[in-house]
Amino acid sequence: MLRLFVAVSFPEDIRRHLAGLRSGLPGAKWVDPDSMHLTLRFIGEVGGDRADDIDALLRGVVAPAFELSIAGVDCFESGGKVHTLWAGIEKHPLLLHLRDKVESAVVRAGCEPERRKFKAHVTLARFRGGIPPRIGPFLQSYSRLALGPFPVDSFTLYRSHLGSEKAHYEALAEYPLSPIPGQDWEE
Repeated sequence: MLRLFVAVSFPEDIRRHLAGLRSGLPGAKWVDPDSMHLTLRFIGEVGGDRADDIDALLRGVVAPAFELSIAGVDCFESGGKVHTLWAGIEKHPLLLHLRDKVESAVVRAGCEPERRKFKAHVTLARFRGGIPPRIGPFLQSYSRLALGPFPVDSFTLYRSHLGSEKAHYEALAEYPLSPIPGQDWEE
């Protein structure tokens, strides 16, 4: 069985900047900068044949390239307990278009539709139990975080290898997006 997800990778300078936030929160289990990404669709455990079907259908996704920006930080909580610290992604219609195309491909490959609402973010840290000390001041000091824009010209199918310390992500396939006419990000 393969544990899969589809994501957008971030440029090194964006990951490096986000890594600079990694302090000041006791009990935080910080995400390795090399593992930072924007999940478009968590797939979960699938067999090899289903993984091949997912890959084939993702290869058929046609969507335009676009730019994204990171804006602010916040956290997810459940039952009054903070479990995830994240940086937000500014809303962009082409990101939602891509996410919908990926969702459609994954469902056509035989996976159940995603039931959770899509919240574009990059996970910075995870917590266990309760409200972390100093989370309020941390959120306030980074509430105006602004990074980018940066180009999104592809998306990736990843395999997640779970370990006792942290997950390791292996890129299985990268899928290009259609260039925007007249746009040259190499300038």
